[in-house]
Amino acid sequence: MNNEDPAAARRSAKNPDSWIPPRSDAGDVDSFKYSFTQAHNRISEGGWARQVTVRDLPISKTIAGVNMRLDKGAIRELHWHAAAEWAYMLTGNARITAVDSQGRSFMNDVGMGDIWYFPSGIPHSIQGLEPDGCEFLLAFDDGAFSEFDTFLISDWMSHTPREVLAKNFGVPESTFDAVPKHELFIFAAQVPGALEEDREAAIGPQGMVPDSFSYRLLAQKPDVRNTGGEVRIADSRRFNVSATMAVAHVALRAGGLRELHWHPNADEWQYYVRGKGRMTVFTGGGKARTMDFQAGDVGYIPQSLPHYVENTGGGDLEFLELFKSGCYQDISLALWMSHLPPGLVQKHLHLPPEMLKGIPKEKVVTRPLWSASRDTDRGQGRLAQGAAHAC
Repeated sequence: MNNEDPAAARRSAKNPDSWIPPRSDAGDVDSFKYSFTQAHNRISEGGWARQVTVRDLPISKTIAGVNMRLDKGAIRELHWHAAAEWAYMLTGNARITAVDSQGRSFMNDVGMGDIWYFPSGIPHSIQGLEPDGCEFLLAFDDGAFSEFDTFLISDWMSHTPREVLAKNFGVPESTFDAVPKHELFIFAAQVPGALEEDREAAIGPQGMVPDSFSYRLLAQKPDVRNTGGEVRIADSRRFNVSATMAVAHVALRAGGLRELHWHPNADEWQYYVRGKGRMTVFTGGGKARTMDFQAGDVGYIPQSLPHYVENTGGGDLEFLELFKSGCYQDISLALWMSHLPPGLVQKHLHLPPEMLKGIPKEKVVTRPLWSASRDTDRGQGRLAQGAAHAC
């Protein structure tokens, strides 16, 4: 590292497990990490947006992500797209709107820790609110999706003959003289009025959508809470409209571990909200790779590949696990081993019988430092029956 320039040295310092890998790493494993800090940032009057797709992270075939910021009052213009949109509010407050195919309206204000989901083709908008706008993460159920190629209302109308627009709305052609000639994408605007007033102005005889497009994820009681951390899971059974996306929000305490596990039904797309951690992914055939993560990084693990996440920082590590599936599923190494005859496992791994008998038969999900794990977590904070949403 002595021959590196200062910038390269700083990058190496942020990726210690790539510079000096654990001895357990082996073989040639594709990179499963990309940072939003490396992504091109599209800056508009009123905000910005940057994305990570399969073009940036080739392994990420099923999900693409966007990090977006809207100033107070700024609007992500009315639009829709072929992919379903899932979102997590990182900071601030926003107003979201939508309408379904039956003309039923939706409008709600969302804040930090809330999520939303708009199915494919549902038109919607996002607007930053007081006091300082918002920043959020978007995820789409298509790794090749591009936020910069969506169907925008201004773009569509500017590319439709004015005589057709006039015929469609039954008004003179001159009505459309001021329609923008180019897409707006993100633009500055005034902060909207009260939510109830906007709802009353928007609702029609069809009423409101039967199932909300938003959900208060962080207000949900944790599915797991122990000295290692806490986990909240939301899929289509709790958040009914989220038919193609499931999430686990994980907060690991210092030294905590998201236990050794895999997901049998979908690839996992991760976003690191805060803190520092490392993850090892085992790909079979004697190959494994460890990479380091911090806030703003994206991780990706193909379906059924075993892995863990460890908190290597001094504070909490917070990250999202996203899946292109309406149902969250995972299988842990400990749970598998605890549901086998101890003698069968012992023949494979030559582990002490006492250790095998002591493995809990319920999901634990998060583990604290080993010195605190045995007695302080036994019988508490394990994943509640049914909370894993096994399909």
